[in-house]
Amino acid sequence: MAVEDLKDAEGDRMVLNMGPSHPATHGVLRILLELDGEVITKAEPDVGYLHRGDEKIAENMTYTQFIPYTDRLDYLAPLANNVAYALAVEKLLGIHDKLPLRCQYIRVMCAELARISAHLLGLGAFAMDTGAVTVFLLTFTEREKIYNLAEAASGARLTTSYTRIGGVARDIPPNWVDMCRQFLKEFDVALKEAHTLLTRNRIWVDRLRDLGVVSKEMAIDFGLSGPNLRGSGVEYDLRKNQPYLCYKDLDFDIPVGSTGDCYDRYLVRMEEMRQSMRIIAQCLDKIPGGAENKSKEPVSIQDGKITLPPKHKVLSSMEELIHQFMLVTEGVNAPKGEVYFGHENPKGELGFYINSRGGGTPYRLKIRSPSFINLSIVPALFPGHMVSDVPVILGSLDFVMGESDR
Repeated sequence: MAVEDLKDAEGDRMVLNMGPSHPATHGVLRILLELDGEVITKAEPDVGYLHRGDEKIAENMTYTQFIPYTDRLDYLAPLANNVAYALAVEKLLGIHDKLPLRCQYIRVMCAELARISAHLLGLGAFAMDTGAVTVFLLTFTEREKIYNLAEAASGARLTTSYTRIGGVARDIPPNWVDMCRQFLKEFDVALKEAHTLLTRNRIWVDRLRDLGVVSKEMAIDFGLSGPNLRGSGVEYDLRKNQPYLCYKDLDFDIPVGSTGDCYDRYLVRMEEMRQSMRIIAQCLDKIPGGAENKSKEPVSIQDGKITLPPKHKVLSSMEELIHQFMLVTEGVNAPKGEVYFGHENPKGELGFYINSRGGGTPYRLKIRSPSFINLSIVPALFPGHMVSDVPVILGSLDFVMGESDR
């Protein structure tokens, strides 16, 4: 909202800056609110405070070198970001449907753990914004357990960089499956406790129901995706509608809302966590090679021009040493062309568009960040609500500014 717009304010209307350092904006988001008393008459989100130029950085790096930068998009779900980006590059290389089965199952488990982790933080912060501090402590306790699993698999807790083009960095350790089963057992109890604390809580229900209603048509018009779209009654999930990895072999449901209010979006995310538990449990039972991988199932595609050779061969063979040197310095030799791949991330459809002119570096790379697009509905959604409703509606949209601004 420009300064000259203030001249149009009539009567007792005033302009209020909310953010970019307000705790309820969950990051460096600034919203300019025009108020008539306590009622919002106009709202303009001001984004870009966290812009780092990720898309331009990608054009000066090999495909593999850009993987750590994807961790910094939705930094609540780095494992899922890694998978989304790798699948886009693999689609360009024509190998996305040739990945080893063990790799596919590991990636799906990582993506679903990331979904649970992101939803837990979103739920905890959402609840705390409305005064329910206990839920915040409960959700963060469970997220620590997911960080333990991420650390065991990748060696890092937050910025994992676990996925590689053509596979994953390393196989899961032998005790990882048991650790994951134990987490699912404990998380099932914690999720039921969260339901007990919130779902039928009179204060919580009154605060969320019939607030921030997004109709089915409105959600589609604004390009919403993920839980915000499904909360409005649109049954669209890329894992079902455009299956990738091994999702077509797994049994799970897509929760949808009915009225599209804050309460529906809350219920959708709660049920999504339960469905993610179902998916992970099936993966643990079906994963080729089992927990210890005694049959030595590969976790990366067996192609020396795409994945790094084993270290012992690099140290003992000149050909393997040359392969590693070429891959690390020049990157995979991608063909000319352009591809787009959309991945069902916790916040919605995280998409990568790659334009290649050949070689190991993309000519252009564009990121479809769901948080940025989900925030586009703010100017249409906020007018008519009270100032005190802003934290509740923002919490129900569940966005991350690192992904929005890129």
